[in-house]
Amino acid sequence: MHIQTLRELLRSSGARPRHEALLLRAWLQGLALDTWAHKPESAFPRSLLAALPEISGVIAGLARIHTTHAGADDSERLLVQLADGQTVESVLLPPAGVCVSTQVGCAVGCVFCMTGRDGLLRQLGSAEIVAQVALARARRSVRRVVFMGMGEPAHNLDNVLEAIELLGTEGGIGHKELVFSTVGDRRVFERLPQGLVKPALALSLHTSKAELRAQLLPRAPRIDPAELVELGEAYARRTTYPIQYQWTLLEGVNDSDDELEGIVKLLSGKYAVLNFIPYNSVDGLDFQRPSVERAAEMARWLHQRGVLTKLRRSAGQDIAGACGQLRARRIAGKSRSEA
Repeated sequence: MHIQTLRELLRSSGARPRHEALLLRAWLQGLALDTWAHKPESAFPRSLLAALPEISGVIAGLARIHTTHAGADDSERLLVQLADGQTVESVLLPPAGVCVSTQVGCAVGCVFCMTGRDGLLRQLGSAEIVAQVALARARRSVRRVVFMGMGEPAHNLDNVLEAIELLGTEGGIGHKELVFSTVGDRRVFERLPQGLVKPALALSLHTSKAELRAQLLPRAPRIDPAELVELGEAYARRTTYPIQYQWTLLEGVNDSDDELEGIVKLLSGKYAVLNFIPYNSVDGLDFQRPSVERAAEMARWLHQRGVLTKLRRSAGQDIAGACGQLRARRIAGKSRSEA
């Protein structure tokens, strides 16, 4: 479902603009729709009051939590079931963030990622994307939303931007706390500056070498890392918040000294933050993360050369936190039970 479809349902039930805003805010805060309905100052029309149970049912049917998996680091991975039975994953990130999915599956096929192994199954509607935030907010405070779960947001651009606009307005989330994560697509750099809400941008870099990037991200748009950084820099200067460059650390693949030299050439003097993300192991894939000592050494070396680098602690290591694993285990379990 699209957010616009939900708005039309509210209006056809008698909601005027201020009622529509109140109901959307209640939903986005993880509250019951009738939270403010009976307050005198709200003055909901009778037709809208009568329709609230049905509308609440429609919203509740968008997404529900199928299973939860708590991590020792206060993260919590949610397997979310959609109305058609498909599942996606969301992750509650301490202290007040949530990572949401934008597709069932993914077409990019990053070789170190579980999500893309079965390709793209379907797009999520904008209301399904927002519903993940509402589910998260019903469990804990959420002030930051990262579009970095299952799927490539650039491949579902209209729905993701519609979700971002609602979250940055009625959802009350700061624009720079809405983080659009992408492997890089020229359409992103055309569309994001045009929006009412301009999110922060995280670009999946992973290597300074064009040939290696094509191997790691086989179906991503062919954008040379140097061009990708220049496109990112223009967006950073326009929005006044830095680009986050994502670099999943893979032992023996992109943790070499020549990659460090390449990073300095790419990012020196840029309005950017480099996030080193040690690899979350995935069943059936041979990639490994480098040692903690090597990762820390790489970050220190780049700091000394003026590249702001953060060594991220991957959330949910103890609960097989790489995106797609919960969904894959559920599908495997169903297959065994049906055999």
